[in-house]
Amino acid sequence: MKTRKTSKRKKSKKDVRELIHVAEPMLEFGHKQQMAYPRDGLFLFGPAGNPSHIPVTRYGIIGTREGVRRFRIWGERMALPIPVPEPGLRSKAIEAHHVIFPGFAAAFRSEWPREPHGLIEDIDPAELDRTLHLENRHEAIHAAVDLYVSRLIKEKSRAENPPNFWFVVIPEVVYELGRPLSTVRKDERIAGSVTITKRRAQELEKTPTLFGIEEDDAEVYKYATHFRRQLKARLLKDQIVTQIVRETTLTPSEFVKSNGALQRKVEDPATIAWKLGTGAYYKAGGKPWQLAGVRPGVCYVGLVYKVSELASDARHACCAAQMFLSDGEGVVFRGALGPWYHTDTRQFHLDGTSAKSLIEMVIAEYKLQHDDPPAELFIHATSAFTDEEWEGFQQGCDSTTNLVAVQIVDLKNDLKMFRPGAYPVIRGSALKVSDTSAYLWTSGYVPRLDTYMGPETPNPISVRILRGTCPLTTVLADILGLTKINFNTCLFNDRLPVTIRFANEVGDVLIAAPLDGEPRLPFKFYI
Repeated sequence: MKTRKTSKRKKSKKDVRELIHVAEPMLEFGHKQQMAYPRDGLFLFGPAGNPSHIPVTRYGIIGTREGVRRFRIWGERMALPIPVPEPGLRSKAIEAHHVIFPGFAAAFRSEWPREPHGLIEDIDPAELDRTLHLENRHEAIHAAVDLYVSRLIKEKSRAENPPNFWFVVIPEVVYELGRPLSTVRKDERIAGSVTITKRRAQELEKTPTLFGIEEDDAEVYKYATHFRRQLKARLLKDQIVTQIVRETTLTPSEFVKSNGALQRKVEDPATIAWKLGTGAYYKAGGKPWQLAGVRPGVCYVGLVYKVSELASDARHACCAAQMFLSDGEGVVFRGALGPWYHTDTRQFHLDGTSAKSLIEMVIAEYKLQHDDPPAELFIHATSAFTDEEWEGFQQGCDSTTNLVAVQIVDLKNDLKMFRPGAYPVIRGSALKVSDTSAYLWTSGYVPRLDTYMGPETPNPISVRILRGTCPLTTVLADILGLTKINFNTCLFNDRLPVTIRFANEVGDVLIAAPLDGEPRLPFKFYI
C-alpha cells in the first residue's frame, strides 16, 4: 500500500531560474485527427468521438414573439456556410483566426433543424419590462426570471420528448437591468410588494418572527440580482439546460442609432456561428473535441468557494468542486456549507471532514464512469492548502491514486517578460523558479494565428505544486491543455485553465438561489 506524506511540502532549496517552452497541446477531432485550433479541426474533420449519436441537435426557443422571429432569421443562416469578414482597410490579408463557418451540419455532423423541438413565444415584453422596473431589485429580477422559469418547467412536464436544451432569447432590457449593478431611473421605478430591506432579511435569518409573516417577503433576498445566474440556478432542480442569447447578437442590423450606426458592436457572423454552434452541439450532448494524447486515468478538480449575499457571517461560504476529464466533460459537486473563509489569511479552507467528503464524491463519480479510481488526481485552487485540509483530501482519496495539489494564481501586473520583435512572448513560455513552481504564459503570440489576441503585454499565471509529487513540466503541460476545452467559445484558448476559469461562474450559480441537497450535474448546466 502506498504511504502518503501528510506534512506540508517544504520549499525547494534549489533556486532554478530557467526559461522553457511548453509545446502547444493538440486537440483530437473526428477520425482521431489532431489540430491545435478548434475551428480548423471541426472544419476539416468534424467533432471527436462518434457524432452519429447526435444525428439532430434538438433545441428549443423561448422568448418574446419578436425575439423568436429574430432567432429564426439567425437560425436560417446556421444551416448554410458563413464567410469570414472582408479584410479591413488597413489589413492586407484576412486575419488567421477567422475560419469560414461551413454550416452546422458540415462542422458538427449533426442536423440543424429549421423548426425547433420546443417553442415558447408568449413571453410578454410589456410584462417583462414592467417587472424589471420594480423598485426592489431582488423582487424585480426574481419576477423577471420567473416569467421564463415557470414556462420552461411547465413545458418540460407537458412534453413527451423535450429538447436537449433551450435557447433563451432575451431583449436588451434584460441585459441592461438584469445585473447586480444595474439601476433604474428614479422616475421610472415601479412600486412592488416587497417592503422589508435586505438588512432586515439578514436579521430574520438569525431571529425569525413568531408567525413568519415577514419571512415571506424576505424570501426574494435568497436569490441573486443577476438574471443569468438566477435562471441557471432555478433550473438545476428540473435539469433544464439553457443557452442565453441577446436579440442584438442575432440581428444586430435591426438595432441602429439615429445616425445609422449599430447600437451594439458585435462580432462577425462567422465567429458568432462558431461560438453559439459549438455551445449548442455540446449542450445537445455532443463532444466537439477532446485533448489528444492525455495520460490514461488522469482527473482534474477545481475548487471554488462563494459567500452568499444573505449570509450574516462573512466566514460562512459554499464550497464546490468541478471535476474535468480529458474529453472536456465536467461534473459539478456542491460540498458542505461552513465557515471556510479565514480572515487571518484571507483564504478559504475546508475542515478535514468536509475535505474528505468532497473528494469521496469526486472519486465515486469517476468510478461510475470508469469503474476504477483515477490514477492521478490534481486539485486546482487559488488558495493554499492547510494540513487539515490536505489530510482530509488524502483520506477521501483511493490509496492507488497519486494525489497532487496545485495553487494557480492569476497575476495581473506583477511580472512582465519581453522579447524582440513586433509580438510579445510566445504562448507556452514558462519561467521556472524552483522544481515545484513556475510562471506560465498561457496568453501570448500564437504561431497558428500569427498574432497575439490580447490588448496589452500578456501576464503569466503562477503555478505552484504545494502538495504531492509530480514533475513540474507535466503540471504545466496539463494546465496549458486545460485552457483549450471551453466549449462555450470555440476560441484557440482561454487565459486560465477550465478548472479555474469557470470557478467564479459556477460558484455564482450555486448561490444564486436556494438549493436542496447536493446536486451532481454536468458542467453544461452552469455555463
